[in-house]
Amino acid sequence: MTEAFIYDTVRTPRGRGKKDGALHEVPTPRLAALTLEAIRDRNGLDTATVDDIIFGCVDPVMEAGAVIPRSAAFEAGYDFKAPGVQISRFCASGLDAVNLAASKIAFGADDIVIAGGVESMSRVGMGMAGGSWPVDPSVAFPGYFMPQGVSADLIATKYGFSREDVDAYAVESQKRAANSWEKGYFDKSVIAVKDINGLTILAKDEHMRPETTMQSLGSLNPSFQMPGEMGGFEAVGLHAHPDVERINYVHHAGNSSGIVDGAAAVLLGSKAGGQAMGLKPRARIRAFANIGSEPALMLTGPVDVTEKLLKRAGMTINDIDLFELNEAFAAVVLRFMQAFDVSHDKMNVTGGAIALGHPLGATGAMILGQALDEMERRDLNTALVTLCIGAGMGTATIIERV
Repeated sequence: MTEAFIYDTVRTPRGRGKKDGALHEVPTPRLAALTLEAIRDRNGLDTATVDDIIFGCVDPVMEAGAVIPRSAAFEAGYDFKAPGVQISRFCASGLDAVNLAASKIAFGADDIVIAGGVESMSRVGMGMAGGSWPVDPSVAFPGYFMPQGVSADLIATKYGFSREDVDAYAVESQKRAANSWEKGYFDKSVIAVKDINGLTILAKDEHMRPETTMQSLGSLNPSFQMPGEMGGFEAVGLHAHPDVERINYVHHAGNSSGIVDGAAAVLLGSKAGGQAMGLKPRARIRAFANIGSEPALMLTGPVDVTEKLLKRAGMTINDIDLFELNEAFAAVVLRFMQAFDVSHDKMNVTGGAIALGHPLGATGAMILGQALDEMERRDLNTALVTLCIGAGMGTATIIERV
């Protein structure tokens, strides 16, 4: 099998996913096209040699539909020979795009692939693509459907995380993100979004609240108590987990991931493909895996898939130097660190989605880029990137510097 290498990663800043957010005026194809342009221009890429463009997009409807990476390639001025395909595995879509690209390269089908994702959540609302899981009883009942926030609170209750625990984690995420911007840790990969006149619309992640304190978070009411208690979803969780007497509601907007707009792209290739472009690889994809997990807890998939992946790769948790786990909710990360006894010093060291935001289809590619940049800055060798996923799944990838 051919090794799959990472040659470059780029991302846009994350803009607030509301109508007053800085990126709301940018159409979704344009947001994706910006990353394709940057990958091409930074690497002197002959786009006629691109074998595929694979982008995650969780809600591929309206302007984000109709195979958005192909639309973005048109807008970016790519050669018509560069095809595209969009995929969705909910929150892990961007990372799965990278893994699919690596698979095609490893099999020898492709030499150069651009993978990544895009989500403009201010323009195409979350859940716009619909689906039977929330509304069809024949699917919802056996799948223990409930809002993700109720599942996050069930995890916090089951594994003993208090309101103080999740709030303290959120405060630290904000501090780390602010410090990363202040120290220039994101400068290597973040590209400014500009308008047609070349004026900068957004150059820095917009969702951050570095002034956040335990006191300010303490004033927020739990976000998911009403759907849990009044909507009947707590009963669903307790039916699946009778060892839990009642759910302790601890999550709110301040310790959960932010709704944002953003896009990311990763340039991958074989050794021969990179040599033909005159590029030096930064890392290789060592291993990756997907798994289904218990759907009532829903968000513990990162624990399950990491166990599977480490076994498959012949590694232990101690072989991993750095971890990136999407901060969908604070309890998701706390549970992972608890399960593997991972120090917070190795986890989400530049801040995560609680501070920066979670553009669903793009996040997996974004945090892979964050991990790679930080591995290089710290002179580390291995990183594990993973995300929890709606409906109870997990995706994880191990990258290794070369």
